[in-house]
Amino acid sequence: MVGSGRLNVRNIACDSSEMQDITPYINSLRRYFVRKTGNMNIVDDLVQDVMTRVLARRAENPIENIEAYLFRTAANVMRDKVRRDTVRQVEFQQSLTEAEHPVDECTPDRVILAREEVRHLIDILAELPETTRDIFLMKRFDGLSHAEISARIGMSVSGIEKRIAKAVAHIARRMPS
Repeated sequence: MVGSGRLNVRNIACDSSEMQDITPYINSLRRYFVRKTGNMNIVDDLVQDVMTRVLARRAENPIENIEAYLFRTAANVMRDKVRRDTVRQVEFQQSLTEAEHPVDECTPDRVILAREEVRHLIDILAELPETTRDIFLMKRFDGLSHAEISARIGMSVSGIEKRIAKAVAHIARRMPS
């Protein structure tokens, strides 16, 4: 829905009589959200949230004053959005536009270099003692916690931490910068 420019009311499941008395308010809701957010990219999503809430509510009980209910719901949707944005700290997030964060092309040269780096890393890992290598792989590639690794191989958590630190130090020394 983002960036579509228009809310597609056909995507909201309901019968046509329910939509007939709601659809005249869509443009008013869009203007309301543009004024409140200043962000055209999210307006249709917010309008859809309002419509979804209203139609879900109408399935339970009829709404007497649809216009008042729509705009009260719109205010609640805005309040929920502000809460979510505050928790997510949206104002500190940056957009991922290609101009600001260009995508590196996956050229044949880059593929060859990456394969060489992987081979080199495999060789470096082979230099480690088998237990240290296994512990490192369980942590980094299997995503196991220190406690899970400890339970699997019967070594103390402290011992696991020391082995991982040794493996990381070895890799850091041997990998080119």
